[in-house]
Amino acid sequence: MSGRVVREPRSLLVTGGAGFVGSAFVRYLLGQADFRGTLVNLDLLTYAGNLENVAAVADDPRYKFVRGDIADGELVGRLVREHEVDTIVHFAAESHVDRSIVAPSAFIETNVVGTFRLLEVARAAKSVHFHHVSTDEVFGSLGPTGAFREDTPYRPNSPYSASKAASDHLVRAYAHTYALPITLSNCSNNYGPYQFPEKLIPLMIMNLVEDKPLPIYGDGLNVRDWLYVDDHAEAVWRIVRSGRAGETYNVGGEGERTNLEIVRLLIDCVAAETGKARSALESLVTFVRDRPGHDRRYAIDFSKIQQELAWSPRRDLASGLRETVRFYLDHRGWLERVRTGAYRDWLRENYEQR
Repeated sequence: MSGRVVREPRSLLVTGGAGFVGSAFVRYLLGQADFRGTLVNLDLLTYAGNLENVAAVADDPRYKFVRGDIADGELVGRLVREHEVDTIVHFAAESHVDRSIVAPSAFIETNVVGTFRLLEVARAAKSVHFHHVSTDEVFGSLGPTGAFREDTPYRPNSPYSASKAASDHLVRAYAHTYALPITLSNCSNNYGPYQFPEKLIPLMIMNLVEDKPLPIYGDGLNVRDWLYVDDHAEAVWRIVRSGRAGETYNVGGEGERTNLEIVRLLIDCVAAETGKARSALESLVTFVRDRPGHDRRYAIDFSKIQQELAWSPRRDLASGLRETVRFYLDHRGWLERVRTGAYRDWLRENYEQR
């Protein structure tokens, strides 16, 4: 399965399209005037799924939302048949490492069993291309040099990364055993608008705004590569359309920084946007006990997608962080509804009673 083709998807089933990364893809694709197909967004709307994330495209005639579970094979099969789906783009996942340490079972159910159910539907349909969105965390931890390549051996170190590694293996197994047409991508840490505020960057932004402590694990020197979410969305669409069948593509942001460096960059951005004194914000930095099994360093070599599909991130880290800070400052209402649970009330009133 090594031949490269140019695909023109006409009917996509996007899983997890109300979540952070999935909603960015939905907004990106429906923002392309030359996309004349249909996009069906399947999302269970758990704590991190939010229809406000896709409100801007909700009335687009190319778009349909369905609330449901990816592990419901009957529902997924019906959607594939009714909408004549030719492409599944699979974002839906439990993704927060800290949650996986406390309660790993949900990660197995969603990331492993849910992916299996989707693959079974795709296999039965026979004519569906399956794109699986995964993470660089499946590769484990790097030393002070080097970067993850597509052929880097897997060495997951948390229940989250282990569950994603298992789903990656299932996708490749279905390609090998059943000749299912697939592509797969492993991305670095995403950031940007509409990210649920438990993650590092939105948490730090809001704590800075509210003059709350900035909790940093360990010594703050764990390194991550940061990828702006809209750039990731563009990369996924490029892989879906032009990636070689059966191949994996790493997607990185050229934004390798320690956690402490990220926090200090955010301090600069928030100080510039709000007029708060930088020294006062710096005093909020607090070091806390490191989490169990905390990987030291991730870095992505994305030369394959750069060379084969002419993709590179459009935003550097400085501009991406400025855009992100401005988003959270300008969308206090969205953030407050997410944090207080008011969004759940809105959902019941505006969706569940229909």
